[in-house]
Amino acid sequence: MAKQDTPPRWDRKMQQRLARGEAAALGELYDRFASLVHGLAHRVLGDEQAADRITREVFAHVWQHPDTYDPKQGPLRSCLATLTHRLAVQRLRQTETAALAQGDATETTDTANTTGTTETTGTTGSTGSLEELERRVRRASVAARADYIVTSMPAPLRAALELAYFQRRDYRQTAADLGVTEAEARRRLRLGLQLLSTAHDTGTPGAPPEYGGAV
Repeated sequence: MAKQDTPPRWDRKMQQRLARGEAAALGELYDRFASLVHGLAHRVLGDEQAADRITREVFAHVWQHPDTYDPKQGPLRSCLATLTHRLAVQRLRQTETAALAQGDATETTDTANTTGTTETTGTTGSTGSLEELERRVRRASVAARADYIVTSMPAPLRAALELAYFQRRDYRQTAADLGVTEAEARRRLRLGLQLLSTAHDTGTPGAPPEYGGAV
């Protein structure tokens, strides 16, 4: 898993090293963030090989265009998440649109073979398919944003959520496991859920991919 909360100074120095063309800097960047990038890409695309390709594209882009990241705009982690999301959504739209086009062409051919004429039918179906594609993109974006929020939130909140929702602990058990009071456990769970709920929002500051909703 990618290390959390890299200091702004580390981000700035990394950008400077990349700008100088230091290959070792690219290796360090990959070691730190490859898990994050691959995870977000896989969440959008649902395919291991496609996620691998996006991961390579993200780090190649940063290597070739180190000015992509501006330390004044926020953490390097957020920049990589945004870039990953944009490339993954582009790939999803490309592959799904190509599949829709192939399906429409097959339907037209089947109609021509059956009737002996080529008819322009299925316009409503094509529109519906495009709408379904956009719904898929939106769902994938929300899921990727939720993943990013969980991995980016402070460790105490993340630990409380993992105990409560992945290990099915109630707040009393969560408090005991974390060695905190029940009131503190409830506070952490409440704050964690509030952060997680922003995955469905648009325009939420500090919540990449796409900084809160643009897809």
